[in-house]
Amino acid sequence: MAALALTAGLSLIGTPAVARSDDAPAATKASDVSIAADTYTWKNARIDGGGFVPGIVFNRSEKNLAYARTDIGGAYRWDQSGKQWKPLLDWVDWDRWGWTGVVSLASDTVDPDNVYAAVGTYTNSWDPTDGAVLRSSDRGASWKAATLPFKLGGNMPGRGMGERLAVDPNKNSVLYLGAPSGNGLWRSTDAGATWSEVTAFPNPGNYAQDPSDTSGYGNDNQGIVWVTFDERSGSAGSATQDIYVGVADKENTVYRSTDGGATWSRIPGQPTGYLAHKGVLDSATGHLYLTLSDTGGPYDGGKGRIWRYDTASGAWQDVSPVAEADTYYGFSGLSVDRQKPGTLMATAYSSWWPDTQIFRSTDSGATWTQAWDYTGYPNRSNRYTLDVSSVPWLSWGASPAPPETAPKLGWMTEALEIDPFDSDRMMYGTGATVYGTEDLTAWDSGGTFRITPMVKGIEETAVNDLASPPSGAPLLSALGDIGGFRHTDLDAVPDLMYTSPDLDSTTSLDFAESSPGTVVRVGDSDAAPHIGFSTDNGANWFQGSEPSGVTGGGTVAAAADGSGFVWSPEGAGVHHTTGYGTSWTASTGIPAGATVESDRRNPEKFYGFEAGTFYVSTDGGATFTAKATGLPAEGNVRFQALPGTEGDIWLAGGSDTGAYGLWRSTDSGATFTKSAGVEQADSVGFGKAAPGASYRTVFVSAKIGGVRGIFRSTDAGASWTRINDDAHQWGWTGAAITGDPRVYGRVYVSTNGRGIQVGETSDSGGGGTDPGTDPGPEQPADAACAVTYAITNQWPGGFQADVTVTNTGDAAYDGWQLGWSFPGGQQISQIWNASHRQDGVKVTVTDAGWNGTVAPGSAAGFGFTGSWTGSNAEPAAFTLDGQACTVG
Repeated sequence: MAALALTAGLSLIGTPAVARSDDAPAATKASDVSIAADTYTWKNARIDGGGFVPGIVFNRSEKNLAYARTDIGGAYRWDQSGKQWKPLLDWVDWDRWGWTGVVSLASDTVDPDNVYAAVGTYTNSWDPTDGAVLRSSDRGASWKAATLPFKLGGNMPGRGMGERLAVDPNKNSVLYLGAPSGNGLWRSTDAGATWSEVTAFPNPGNYAQDPSDTSGYGNDNQGIVWVTFDERSGSAGSATQDIYVGVADKENTVYRSTDGGATWSRIPGQPTGYLAHKGVLDSATGHLYLTLSDTGGPYDGGKGRIWRYDTASGAWQDVSPVAEADTYYGFSGLSVDRQKPGTLMATAYSSWWPDTQIFRSTDSGATWTQAWDYTGYPNRSNRYTLDVSSVPWLSWGASPAPPETAPKLGWMTEALEIDPFDSDRMMYGTGATVYGTEDLTAWDSGGTFRITPMVKGIEETAVNDLASPPSGAPLLSALGDIGGFRHTDLDAVPDLMYTSPDLDSTTSLDFAESSPGTVVRVGDSDAAPHIGFSTDNGANWFQGSEPSGVTGGGTVAAAADGSGFVWSPEGAGVHHTTGYGTSWTASTGIPAGATVESDRRNPEKFYGFEAGTFYVSTDGGATFTAKATGLPAEGNVRFQALPGTEGDIWLAGGSDTGAYGLWRSTDSGATFTKSAGVEQADSVGFGKAAPGASYRTVFVSAKIGGVRGIFRSTDAGASWTRINDDAHQWGWTGAAITGDPRVYGRVYVSTNGRGIQVGETSDSGGGGTDPGTDPGPEQPADAACAVTYAITNQWPGGFQADVTVTNTGDAAYDGWQLGWSFPGGQQISQIWNASHRQDGVKVTVTDAGWNGTVAPGSAAGFGFTGSWTGSNAEPAAFTLDGQACTVG
């Protein structure tokens, strides 16, 4: 293949941490948004983890600088001060949702401000966009990117191998990327701005997990899987000459270049019959270590080895900790202690039962010890203690018989890294969390070391459904892989996921509107049951019976008073029951696979939708009648009935090739009217009405006015306000959305890999004043105010700040102007949720119109990016309309 140069297609536009491309649709640019915007703050409903972490990368030249990658939920940077992770890719938009899958990360040892991410979720048709290499010169605060002419697979088989992306430790303008799908080895010589194929590299790989799979998933060639430099073969500013590359080819899994990548050859004498998941070089000893498995992982692997290559003599040696006949797993996680040459660790990533295993050697692999040993089957002795009190659900509520334990040491443990500056700190990823220790060397002295979750800030769940009852817990969630939670405190990790029954993934849940203690959930499981009921708002559960033929959860609906339920499971048609599912009766008049919901006022009324037709039952789900037609016949469609009003239904969904948008019915689905101006919509939900408003707040994940985002309406859809911004997009958000019926403006948004996003508004109303309330006089001349000014991000020459203005007086503002002087000569470059002018160091910021009215006790906020030189001190004083404000 001829070399193909790729230009850097993206540059920073708008708010920080937002990548843009010159081929991006204009509608994605904040400057084109004609819809009003509101000042929202966003956070996760805390779960902590919940998904696979296949990669952890420490920078080798700066202490405490580390990154983690997830398969569908973006990348994170470690924040040592808070001992938590900071998300870096929340700016990824709807059209490029695949960029939330991170196949590899690389941190620059020459300039630690530089970090790179190779992104793309699937290499087959499931992901509509090509992959890209993102690059940041401010540790992920902002990004540029080069789009590749092929796809990358952050959620494909083999995703735990790596790292596929590497920066030359001597000449950091040189990077290499191992590509999947037979696309070979790629190189950049301009710090990731452009890329071309290394045509001299002889082997693009040939291993596929399942060659018989025709979907493009299991039969994809896993390609080039890691790149490792021997930094001893270069010098500062000169390219490293010795480069090692791992290939998904069981007979030819390691290649080397000794001339800076000009030529390549298979290393003779290497092990065969295995794939090298990792290749790590201990530069102090000159040993290259390989962890090998007979498959690509992350789920499979029945045999494995560890080999050592002496780069000086060319000798290979099998240094595996156990005999090949005794392995029932493959090896993957691999790290060397940069402070203690000859010390290394490895994981048995696919040892699912009874537990994963971690091995450690202090003599270059000559001898090993392991994290746990049998003391006489089935009893075991652990070299560690595992404390999950900060994330208690990691116990899964299990009480297994030995040799299993709860919580487990892990599974899918393909990422393990010893801190290059601290021999006592080690982190490793599992299929559900990041574990770590800060007293690792106790292992060598015969003591025990303490493992705890080091996962705070990583929120990696895929969200299928959300519910916010009018009483009880504020939020109930239906999640992939870990079932879901009853969230009594949005800022605290729940004690345990739903149990009794245990469902692998919860696909749908509902509560009785007038009796919110009654809750039902359904989901996927290897065997029955697939349904559970609760009478105490989800605190405790009991399993129900199910119709014959059920294979999956589907959707479920609870009658408004909890007197009955309608269930549309996979593998069986729609069924209904009274009571708690002791017996089910097939519903008539509605096709199998229909989505079902309940009327939120009339307990006898249920609704269904399938293939463009809306169905209604008025007898508790026994019989359905086809009503409105002409609705979206393809694509995902979701609908909700308005609480408190019979027959008021909102329906969202469709596809680009057919009908797509938002519809409303006020006659129980007999007719629907399409909402003007809503070009696309994918989920809809309701929250508390704005003060003075007569209709509940409507929330949608939609495209309105050419802009994709999360929108709110306080006037029954007559007008819409965008409530997220370009820094908070989270890829795909189409599964579920709901407001909180108890807190105006609060919204819960589903993501596919970034957990549950919680939005809180600074807008005190938006719907006028309460009836009969005197709004008081207009803004007085002696307005009282308080200002907080916070620098939320800073990098060399630039920064981001958020400013909040609180009305501490007793009368509402009717428009406002805030003034200050910068002490360090800072210059504002871009502002949002306000406008500004700057004359030298003097700044005047004016409200955006929609946020000009600020009630007593309420606040308005805005943010901006700016430049600085010398210092970036905060302003000491602020004035509002010429009057001094309190600062703090």
